[in-house]
Amino acid sequence: MNVAQRVAIVTGGGGGIGGALVARLAREGARVVVADLDADSAREVSQTVNADHPGSTVSAGSDVSDTAQIQQLVALAESAFGPVDLYFANAGIAGALGLDASEQDWDRSIDVNLRAHIRAARLLVPQWLERGEGYFVSTASAAGLLTQIGSATYAVTKHAAVAFAEWLSVTYGDRGVRVSCLCPMGVNTELLSSGEDSGDALGRAATRAVTSAGDVLEPAEVADAVLAAVEDERFLVLPHEDVLEMYRHKGSDYDRWLRGMRRYQSSLLAQA
Repeated sequence: MNVAQRVAIVTGGGGGIGGALVARLAREGARVVVADLDADSAREVSQTVNADHPGSTVSAGSDVSDTAQIQQLVALAESAFGPVDLYFANAGIAGALGLDASEQDWDRSIDVNLRAHIRAARLLVPQWLERGEGYFVSTASAAGLLTQIGSATYAVTKHAAVAFAEWLSVTYGDRGVRVSCLCPMGVNTELLSSGEDSGDALGRAATRAVTSAGDVLEPAEVADAVLAAVEDERFLVLPHEDVLEMYRHKGSDYDRWLRGMRRYQSSLLAQA
């Protein structure tokens, strides 16, 4: 898909990967709704991008785990630019640490990291089927293919996000709905540093597990990889190429991989 003149919604667009996606989409000629729970951050990204690409974006403060607020974003896109062609389900949270995560912690992680994708797809896929095309881009994580030391809520919901993106592609891919799933490791965002800043040994181990596994990329580098995948209509987006080899090792001998991850976790906790 060529994104020029297309209409996109980017959730979690107030910074990090989302903000970089907004900038890259606008540079390629797309028109973008910037959505973020932090309305001020969304507005700031929109204003910055519009300074270089006038009229290319509008912004909204929005909790994209709420169906009514997703509907409002779709309505905003339609009134400002036209029907939505691409939806970037990028908003996400790190989640709580350990097995003591509360029911509320689990509910919030499931809502933001998974149900937000499901609720957006329910609204948009029927429209895309009628029009014969549409594009859903899911931001998951390498944790969705591998795991995440420290946070069960993050590991489980990111696995589920990958699974939902796969299901969308299998179910609707031959009917014009394209799907890409982004699975990076370390990216220089606030989410990456949240574990290190938690004051918890498990949190520090969680951050160091990511930073020691490969390069920490800048959000703009990740956005470049996503747009390349969209242009190629390619499902799996791996800005860190090593993730594919790690995933192969996991699948080739699951028990060996689990033993290795336990050793890796022990070494990280010893350092924390």
